[in-house]
Amino acid sequence: MITCYLRYIIDPDKLAEFETYGRMWIPLVQKFGGIHHGYLLPSEGASDVALAFFSFESLAAYEQYRLNAATDPACQAAMAYYRETRCFVRYERSFFRPVFP
Repeated sequence: MITCYLRYIIDPDKLAEFETYGRMWIPLVQKFGGIHHGYLLPSEGASDVALAFFSFESLAAYEQYRLNAATDPACQAAMAYYRETRCFVRYERSFFRPVFP
């Protein structure tokens, strides 16, 4: 299993738009076999950082998700929403291997 960690620098004035964007992606990750662990939005402290975590069975499964998402109409709509709102400035993507008991 791999977990994708996304760290977004968001526009604090567009927090509602970013939340809408995140809510669009949660079912899309699940549609393509991933487990979405949700988005973490600013509450206290820094107001321009948001996080998201989701997992796939393997890196190959994640890569297949990326291929499928590239042509999926709902994924394209989510990306169009981002381009329209510019609710985040940039993001970083990292992958981790979880360790369970």
